[in-house]
Formats: sequence, C-alpha cells, structure tokens
Amino acid sequence: MKIKVIIILLENTVRSKVNRLISLLIVKSYFETLRQYMSHRTKNGEHKRMTKQKIVLITGASSGIGYQAAENLSAYGFKVYGAARRIEKMSPLSSLGIIPLKMDLTDEHSIKSAVAHVISQEGQIDILINNAGYGSYGAIENVPIEEAKKQFETNLFGLATLVQLVLPHMRHQKYGRIVNISSMAGRMTTYMGAWYHATKYALEGFSDALRMEVKPFGIDVILIEPGGIKTDWGTIAAENLRKTSVDTPYAEHALAASKRMHQLYTSSRLTDPDIVASTIVRSVTTKRPKPRYLVGYGAKILISLHAILPTRMFDKLIQKVV
Repeated sequence: MKIKVIIILLENTVRSKVNRLISLLIVKSYFETLRQYMSHRTKNGEHKRMTKQKIVLITGASSGIGYQAAENLSAYGFKVYGAARRIEKMSPLSSLGIIPLKMDLTDEHSIKSAVAHVISQEGQIDILINNAGYGSYGAIENVPIEEAKKQFETNLFGLATLVQLVLPHMRHQKYGRIVNISSMAGRMTTYMGAWYHATKYALEGFSDALRMEVKPFGIDVILIEPGGIKTDWGTIAAENLRKTSVDTPYAEHALAASKRMHQLYTSSRLTDPDIVASTIVRSVTTKRPKPRYLVGYGAKILISLHAILPTRMFDKLIQKVV
C-alpha cells in the first residue's frame, strides 16, 4: 500500500514537472517566434529606409571641407545638392551626380530660391549641412563694422535663414539632421580673431538651443568643430589680418601674428579635409549621433588647455601660437 502511494506521488510529481516544462517550452517558443517576427519587421523597415535615397543639401561645397564632404556623401549613396557662390568651381562634382546650386548666404532671395528648387525636385530635404563660412581677422578697432556684419550674415544669419526654411519640411516628415560646421574657435579665442570667434560662439549657442527645440520632431542637430585644417581658410584669414593692420597702432603684433598664421596654414602639420568630411558622413549615418564632434589638428589639446589653464596663462600661450 505504501509503495503504491509513493509511486502515485512520484507520478504526480513527474507529471507536474513535465507539464511545467512543456508550458515553459511553449512560452519560450512563443517569445522566440515573436522575437523573430519583430526582428524581421525591423530589418524590413530598416531596409526600406536605407533603400529610399536621402536628400542632402550642403553649403560651401565649392572647396575644402564642403567639396570633400559632398563627394563622400555622394559615394555613400546620398543624393547631394551642393551650394556655393562660385558654381563653376563645382563642375567636377557634377560628374559624380552631385547637383550644383548657386547660393549666397548674404542674399535671402538666393537662399529661398535654392531651397525651393530642391523641394520642387525632391519634395524633401533630409539632411542640411551648414558648412559655408569664412574668417576675417583683425584688431577689433581696425575691422570695419560693415565687415563684421558681413561675417555674421554669412556665418550665422544666412545659416539661420536656411534652417528656418528647411525645418517645416523636416518636421512634416518627422525626421531630419542639421549639421552645423562650427570650429574649435567657438570654444576658445585666438589672437586678433574677435569677430570670427564671435560668430562661432554664437553658432554654438544657436545650435545648442536648436537641438533642444527640434528634438520632439525627430530632428537631430550636430556640431562639427574642426581644428587646424589644410584649406585656404587660414591663408585668407592671415591676408585679411595683414590688410587691416598695416599703418595702424596694432601693426607690429598683428603682422607677426599674420606671418605665424600663414606659416601654420602652409605647413604639413594640418589635418586633411577628408578627415572632417568623414566625420560629417559618420554623423549623418550613425543611429545616435553625438551633439559635438571635435576633430583636427590642435582641437582637443587647445580646448582642454582652455578649460584647465588660468585665463591669463592661456592668453600668453595663444599669442605665441597665433
């Protein structure tokens, strides 16, 4: 009798465990099937998004970083509209499928016409890369206010106009990326570069505020902050510094600074524009872009020194560098 009871109890225990194991297997099978279904759906969605060609509008595409970025983005598979004042300099890009647009950031009509053309052709702008800009160096007392305003028009207000025109289309499609090419000059100041730095500091603040405003609409705002890059920018800035300083009380120090700038920007120490261009491509293709990318010769070390050194010590250091 006792043996029967024991056998019955064992059978019940085994049956209970078997039933529990079967239940667990059924649940596991269900979740595995669900996981595979969701994975398949996600992959299909990603495939559809990737196969639908994204439209890029990049300014300052006639030379330097902008030219190289347009080339790299096209090679990656984006449809690229390259904008610049000197449209003839972009003719080699046309053979790569890049569409040149004439745009002057100091001319509102020019900006509106360019955006309207892209929208009429494509119905959307997925990625806006604000790369156009220039640096006009000189002592604050020497640089005419008209020149300072022109620099702000190009480096900030023209850019802002472009952002205002593109945002409604990005909001409508609930997706977009705005990449603003700032500079390490937006986080530290070099000698005789007050007006240029003012535009870049303004762009940094503008971009930070914009990033928070448009996040709810699925739009990312990214800052690229290059250091010393092997382009014409530095030699042009050095020449502007020389022109504004001749026969002024600042001539001695300004002309020495201009000479140092020219030597630096014609040296082999600077970073190739392709490095920055590759960073731009990475920022628009990664799933979760960083708010800032600090890249190029001297950028990280100078920003770090600016953060840790006493102000007067950094002033002395930077006056020897530039």
